[in-house]
Amino acid sequence: MVSVALPLVHPRCTSVPRPAGTVDPADLPVLPSNGHWPAWPGRDVTSGGVTLHVRETPGNDGAEAVYVHGLSGSATNWTDLAGLLAPRAAGVAVDLPGFGYSEPLPSRDYTPSGHADALLSWLAGRGRPVHLLGNSLGGMVATMVAARRPELVRTLTLVSPAFPDRRPDPRRMSDPRMALAMIPGIGKKARAQLAAASPRVRAEQVMALCFGDPGRATDARLDETAAEIAARGRQPWAAEAVSRSAKGMFASWAGRGLWATAARVPVPTLVVWGDRDRLISPRLAVRAARTFPDGRLLMLAGVGHIAQIEVPDRVAACVAALWDECPS
Repeated sequence: MVSVALPLVHPRCTSVPRPAGTVDPADLPVLPSNGHWPAWPGRDVTSGGVTLHVRETPGNDGAEAVYVHGLSGSATNWTDLAGLLAPRAAGVAVDLPGFGYSEPLPSRDYTPSGHADALLSWLAGRGRPVHLLGNSLGGMVATMVAARRPELVRTLTLVSPAFPDRRPDPRRMSDPRMALAMIPGIGKKARAQLAAASPRVRAEQVMALCFGDPGRATDARLDETAAEIAARGRQPWAAEAVSRSAKGMFASWAGRGLWATAARVPVPTLVVWGDRDRLISPRLAVRAARTFPDGRLLMLAGVGHIAQIEVPDRVAACVAALWDECPS
């Protein structure tokens, strides 16, 4: 087992008294009165031979943070966290190839390593080290990038990273009919029913699955999520990207490759996990944090799989503390 260089539970992110000079959440920007920012402006950016659609948050010109979404997600998953952290780093949230508004790459390689290749090429083309953050599948991708090219990564933050979790648990599906839909022959009716669900219903299902407390999802946020689900559904490559990315992620869980990769990451790493995560077991959190040579762990009570959306202020305070502790 790799030893932990710093305290496993980050002292700046717990309820214990904060040491002098650490981050007070009151020092960060306050969310707008409606509880969230609108999506940051988006555009296509080509770098290192790869074109990705990104959403850019203006901020501190001296540092840059790059945010990587999870399976079925997009750059908008980081809107609030990027806004809260803007005084410390300008933000660039990417749509991975085939997700959001990024077109697929010619290779159509949707494996975790394929996504990592694309992101690594894109980051290398920009030629500056960044604070790299990833959620779920994006956490896998970010881990691979940090292990392969650590000189491009100042710090690494992983929110419920998709480390191997082989539990056959139906609660991990936003709709129980998804299991039936995968069965050849008899799944046709279930697939038709799933396709007929309105974007708003699907948004509510996603929040019920991914939030520890679905009551934190405001009507405005649900409406925005529904609009994005509808927009993504119009992209001809969307279903392929999600399906093949999921298959690639699950296939990668067969071995110990991701654990070995994490053990090679030399940069300061913060692992954030909600104790009500239904998708990736919180039981993996301690092992994950200990596997990184310079790892820390923030466990969030009552929070689910997408903590950066559910409780962005709590995540931002801990990330800011990590960045302040690890200047370039």
